[in-house]
Parts: sequence; structure tokens; C-alpha cells
Amino acid sequence: MQTELNNNIGHQRRIMRERGICVVIPTYNNASTICDVVSRTRLQCDDVIVVCDGSTDGTAELLRSMDGITLVENARNGGKGEALKLGFRKAISMGFAYAVTLDADGQHFPEDIPVLLSANIKHPGKLIVGQRRGLDKADRSLGSKFANSFSNFWFSVQTGVMLKDTQTGYRLYPLRKLHGLSLLTSRYEAELELLVFSSWHGVDIISEEVSVYYPPREERVSHFRPVADFTRISVLNTILCVLAIVYALPLKMFRVLLAFLRTMYSLIAYLMFCFVVLLPTALVLRATGTRREKASAILHSLLNSVAKLIVLRHGIPGVRYTVENDGEDFNRPAVIICNHQSHLDLMVMLSQTSKLVILTNDWVWNSPFFGMVIRNAEYYPVSMGIDAILPKLQSLVKRGYSIVVYPEGTRSKDCSIGRFYKGAFHIARTLRLDILPMIEYGMGHVLPKKGKYLRKGHMLLSVRKRVSFEEYDKIGTTKEITSWFRRYYINEYSRMCNRMDQWR
Repeated sequence: MQTELNNNIGHQRRIMRERGICVVIPTYNNASTICDVVSRTRLQCDDVIVVCDGSTDGTAELLRSMDGITLVENARNGGKGEALKLGFRKAISMGFAYAVTLDADGQHFPEDIPVLLSANIKHPGKLIVGQRRGLDKADRSLGSKFANSFSNFWFSVQTGVMLKDTQTGYRLYPLRKLHGLSLLTSRYEAELELLVFSSWHGVDIISEEVSVYYPPREERVSHFRPVADFTRISVLNTILCVLAIVYALPLKMFRVLLAFLRTMYSLIAYLMFCFVVLLPTALVLRATGTRREKASAILHSLLNSVAKLIVLRHGIPGVRYTVENDGEDFNRPAVIICNHQSHLDLMVMLSQTSKLVILTNDWVWNSPFFGMVIRNAEYYPVSMGIDAILPKLQSLVKRGYSIVVYPEGTRSKDCSIGRFYKGAFHIARTLRLDILPMIEYGMGHVLPKKGKYLRKGHMLLSVRKRVSFEEYDKIGTTKEITSWFRRYYINEYSRMCNRMDQWR
């Protein structure tokens, strides 16, 4: 049991490092709790940054004696906001993409770090707030209860976002999306500012429940000054409300306008290529009675050229596109499989080579924009049935074409790897073809399944080494081959996300 627990924790620490996640702990005069908090945090994460903010009770000496941490010391007490700034800047300089923050007084449980990690995996690039569980029943002072309600109310006014716990210090920040860091006030209200600035700049905020421990009142260490701090918070909220009107609202309208222009720019370019190049060519080939095989080859070449122009050269404003190719030249026919995230998938796939035939859905086959091109290029809808399609595919394979199948059958809603269907693997076994895996990342973020506008982002297509018929045939039945490849995709896509989510 202990060995399994250790393996799980070791796996978690590896994932956190792969995703570029560290922990930042600001501390001021927490000598009685700091060693326990840091030690328990080190069990959860290998990369711990502790900011000692001018402590005078021996906290600094205790931290200097601890191994395995990065210690940042402030000569004098600058406040929690100042300590967070120092910690974030240190984390950024060390190359981290995310930082978990937790308090040093023992109220936060380092054992809840996996909760924030799971949320980060599910929601990369978003700010995760650790909402304290059972906060309404905890033994807190009236001042603490009022402060949280007060903060929640003004946060909703300033951002239009409802959160139940805006004062929690247990969070996971996307470091590359921290806005207004240089403008933060020095005291603990800086945590509210970080939420407000992030929301204004389009960073989604997700709440996840975490545990909280309130020690007996006589054992608590508090640096809250009711009169002075409430005055500071009131002044800050007044300023933020003004900025919400004169800065945040115009900024939001500008972001919406950019998203609209980005989408229209790409859509117009796409339609122009369809109506000016592809459709006229298809009509001319049909009208002149060009032999089917020759017409198909011409259309494939055009589709490849147009896709390259749109994806590689023309591009989508604000979107970076890269290909990782493990030596594949597409000279030998194969069954190409790929995870399915977005309408952009087809364009990305077509940009790789002209020797592709894609099995499509009915809406693509019947599309008024490019249905004629698809049909004349000898693409076929899956609804025809595998047995009816196989003789046609065999003829195309003899002409050097590879067959593209998306085993999931439909686009994933959340970009996760869905259920694989057996069709692709039945085709591969029947035609004794290699299977060429491709893995894509980011297409579902740039244009989600139900999205209407193109977002900024990074699209990556990873072309892997092909698996020969002899290799995958040893796995067993078609069902077992299907399951094996799905497990392969789940593992490889997870590794890809750990690497790429750092740039979200």
C-alpha cells in the first residue's frame, strides 16, 4: 500500500514538473508552522519557492536549514503582495509556467495540490481558485466573514464573474497571463487585484473545493488590521470600479472585435480559395470530361496547395502552427489515424501531402461549399459502409494514396481522447497497410466544437513513426488493436499536453 502511494506521489511530482508547475509560499513570522507546511509541500512537488518577507521570529533561520527549496528573502517586511511579486518573478526566471500559492500558517493543506493539478490538466491556461470547503461553518471572526462577502460582492461588480471565495490564497496561477503585476499593492488585497486583472484580460477563473484548517483562536497568527486594511480595500475597490468602466469594458470590446476580425479574415480567405480556385477547377474538369483518375489527382494537388497557403503561409492571425515529423515522407500508402478536435483538422491534414483520401462525415460530403470538390477528389462518406468503400479504397491505394480515418468518428468536445471505433483498423488489416499515427494539439482550443470564433493559440501536429502490419497484427483481434491504439493515444496525448499546456 505504501509503495503504491509513493509511486502515485512520484508520478504526480513528475507531471507537475512536466507541466512547469511550482509552488510559491509567502511567509512572515510563521516559525511555528513553516517547517511542517514546507515539508508536506515538498512531498507533493519537487519545486518549492519560499518567500521570507522580513520575518523577525526565526522563520528565516529555519528555512535556511531546509534542503530542496528555493529561498527568496526580503530584508524588510513588504506585505503579502510584495512577497507574491517576488515569488512569481523568481518562478518566471526559473522557467515555470504555473505557480500554486498557499499560506504558511497551516490553514491550507498541501495534500490538496492534486486537486489544483487535476483542474490545471482539465483547464490549461486558466486561473484555478481553491474555494475553501465549509467556509460558512468555520469558526471565523465577524471581520473575516464580512471581508470575504465584501470582496466577493465587489469582484462581481468589477468583472461580472461570481466567485464564492475571492480571498482564498490557495490558487494556481498561469504565470504568463499575470497582468498588472508591477501595479499590485503590497498588502493582502493584492490577491483580489490579481483576480480582477486576470478576469479583465480574458483569463477564465475556475473554482475547485479544497480543505481548510482553522486552529483555535489563541493559536492563530494574523496580520490583518481591521481599520487600516478595510480603508485600503475600500479605496482600492473605488479605483477598480472606475477602471472597470474606463479600461476593462473597452478592453473587452476590443478583444471581441479582434476575435471577429480574425474569424472573418480566415473565413474570407478560405471561401475565396474555394470559389475562385477549387470549385471552378472542379467544374472545368467535369465539363471537359477529364478522366476520373487525372481529375482526382489535379484536385488533390490543389487541395494540398490551398491548405498549405491557408495553414502555413496565409495563416490564422494570432495562431502559431507547427509540425513535428518523425521522418515520414508519405511515399508509401498507409492508414493514417488522428484524434479529432475541430473543423480545422481537415485543413491541417490536407497540408501534409497531396496523396491523401479522407473518409468524411455526411455534412462534408454534401457541403454546398466544397462537396463537389470532395466528391470529385474521391473522398467517401463513412455512412456508405466499410464493405462498400473497401474496393474503392483498394484502387486508390494502388495509385499511391493513403487513407485518413478519425477513429473517434466525431470531434471531441473537450479535446480529450474519446472512444475509438474499429473501422480504421479493419481497413488497415484488410488491405494489409501500415498504420501511421498523427496526434494533434490545440486545434480544439483555436476553434472548439461549438465555437463560433477563432481564438489565439498554438496548433501542433505530431507525425509519429508508422506501425507495420506485422507489428500491429501481433496484438490480436481488430478489437484488441483498436484498444491498444486508443491507450497509445491517451498516453501520448497526455505527454503532449504536459509539454504544450505551458504555453497556453
